[in-house]
This record gives sequence, structure tokens and C-alpha cells, in this order.
Amino acid sequence: MPSVGTTRETSHPTQPASLDWTTRLLQVDTTSRETNLPLIDLVADELRAHGVEPVLVANEDGTKANLLATFPAADGTTTGGVVLSGHTDVVPVDGQDWSSEPFVPEIRDGRLYGRGTCDMKAFIGSVMTAVPRLSTTPLSEPVHLAFSYDEEVGCVGAVSLVDEIVARGLRPRACIVGEPTSMRVIRGHKSLTMIEVVFHGVAAHSSRTPHGVNAIEYAAQLVRFVRGVADGFRADGPFDEHYDVPFTTATVNQIQGGIAVNTVPAECSLTFEFRAVGAVDVDATVEAFRAEARRIEEAMREENPDARVEVSIGAQAPGLDTADDEDVIDFVTGLGAAASEEKVAYGTEAGLFQRAGIPTVVCGPGDIAQAHAPDEFVALEQIERCDELVDRLISHLTA
Repeated sequence: MPSVGTTRETSHPTQPASLDWTTRLLQVDTTSRETNLPLIDLVADELRAHGVEPVLVANEDGTKANLLATFPAADGTTTGGVVLSGHTDVVPVDGQDWSSEPFVPEIRDGRLYGRGTCDMKAFIGSVMTAVPRLSTTPLSEPVHLAFSYDEEVGCVGAVSLVDEIVARGLRPRACIVGEPTSMRVIRGHKSLTMIEVVFHGVAAHSSRTPHGVNAIEYAAQLVRFVRGVADGFRADGPFDEHYDVPFTTATVNQIQGGIAVNTVPAECSLTFEFRAVGAVDVDATVEAFRAEARRIEEAMREENPDARVEVSIGAQAPGLDTADDEDVIDFVTGLGAAASEEKVAYGTEAGLFQRAGIPTVVCGPGDIAQAHAPDEFVALEQIERCDELVDRLISHLTA
């Protein structure tokens, strides 16, 4: 691995001020299945070097942590102010065909390549580059840094991070979540709910099917039901034309079952998700899926009372729906971000901040089309724009 801060470069464009910090972050493999503590330690050491002691909020087994840090106002105030939020984890590179090493950042043709470049370490790099200035500027109101773990597996870490902000009574007036939006101000996204269902049938030799309960066949009934719900949303809404996909979606994306072609399968598990527009009652939709699972379970038990169905919520993240007249929209636009009426279909942690009463928008460098893909990249021009936005924020908050 190159030394910290080293980037392979095949062209020589103007380099953004935050390139060094972004490169350091990219070289740390924070795939969600791994610990993020090396990155958190790197960030924490920088904050301590500039007189700020971060608060670390660890997961249950201590292998991962959120980081919360506050740069107080000149008068010592820590309440109010602005949150700059980002997640530290990235998605896997398994099975992807990369043109360069995913965790060895490389610049080619005005783009920075590497896993996490746009999603979303370039934003965190811009924020960390500003730490020396934040620590020496007399601020009119505080700036809070909020970096989470496990966003990519269902916004898991940010729940306790936002809880910490609330428990400390910080009451920020605005939050910017730096997911890739091509530096546009995004005020809305769909909610996300992932549901896991396990069908427990009864095994039997395939020549004796009446003595078994076929878990796969009953799972298929739920697959069809999920598709029917999705088709209903697509045909009948509710609709929100601010999205490129203006209706709620639902899809079964994983299924496993069976041990042999001549054995009635006793087990089948599936995972599906639905992403809802704001007008959809998420709890009622979950209950509709649970009710169908109960109906299927009753049918299974008519064949054998030992059969059963288990339903659990794998992950859930609220949507974001910031009103047009919220001050945070004009505030972030005034810092140089592009105004936009668009909402995005992908989920972020922004809804958790809004649910806690913090006006929130999503705005960060890069295009979501590059996120999670092989040869993930962010344009250097996008990084420069993000650097400028953070600089303008500090200037705006200078007492």
C-alpha cells in the first residue's frame, strides 16, 4: 500500500485542497463487514491535535464506532449550529472488475478512482481538510461533525449517533448529509424497509411429497404477493413526480432454499425491500406483508402443524421530506450548492436527523451512478466544489 496520503496519478490536473485527506481515508478499507476503527482513530487523532476531543459511540461489541465532534462558537456555545454528516463504511468490491486497485486511489483524466470516492469519503475529506481552520476561527455558532458506521447495511450506526446528539441537547439548526448529489441540494428521499422471511416446512423424500411441506413453494406465494403490491403502487400510486421513479417500489432480491433435487425442502428464506414515497403509510405496508405471511403459515400448518413462518425487519430507515420553505434549503444553496427540486430514490441517514427535529438536506460531491460500481470515481471538479462549500460555510459562520 502507498504511504498515507499517496495517490497514483496518470495525469496532472489541478489538485483539490482536500485530496490528501481524501486519499488517506480511501486507503483504509472500511467495507461494512470490517471494522471502521482505523479510520475513526485517524480522524480522532487529527481532531485532538487541534484541541477537540471527539465522542465515540461504539457498537455493542466495540468493533465499530460513530464519531461526534463539536467545534464550539467563540463564546463557548455548543448548542445550535450546523452538522456535517457522513458515513465511513463502503460497499464490497467482491466480484467486480476494476481497472485499478480499489483501495489504492488513482487519478485518471480529472477523476479520482477508488472504492468510496463518491460514496462518500470525498465529502469527509473536505470536512477534515477544514479542521485546522475550524479550530482557529471565532465561530458565531458551533459546527458539529457526525461520522457514522454501517450506513451501507441499513443506516445502522447513525441511529445511536443521532441519539447522542439529542441526548447532549445540541439542537442543531441545520444538517448537511454529504452523499453524492453532484453538489445539488436534495430535500427528499424515499424511506427504506428490508424484510426477512424464513419458511420452515417439513422435509421428505420427493417421492413422498404428501408427507412433507415444501418451503420453497410457499415462499413463492409471498414472492408473488410482493410483486403484486409493487404492481399496485406502480399503477395506482401514490405518486411524487419529484422522483425519477415516482412511486413506491418493492422487490424480492434474495432467496435461498433446498438441499437436493430429490428432497422436499424444509427451509426457504427470502429478503425483500420496499422504498416508499412520503404519502405511503410504511407501518401499514409492513403489516400487509406480515398478514400475508400469517395467511401462508396457516396454509402450511394445515399440511403439518410443525410448519411455521418467521418475519423480521432486517433494516429500516426513514425517508427525508424537507419542506420547500425550510431555511436549510436557502442556507445551503447560499453556500454555493446548486438549487434543485429533485428528490432521490436512494436512502441516506438524512431522515434520521430530520426525525430528530434537525432540518436536513443531502448535498455532496459525485454522482450516485458511480456509487457501488467497479471503477467508482469522483470528478476532481466535484471535490473542489465541495471544498469551496465548506470554506464558505466557515466564512459565513465567522463571528
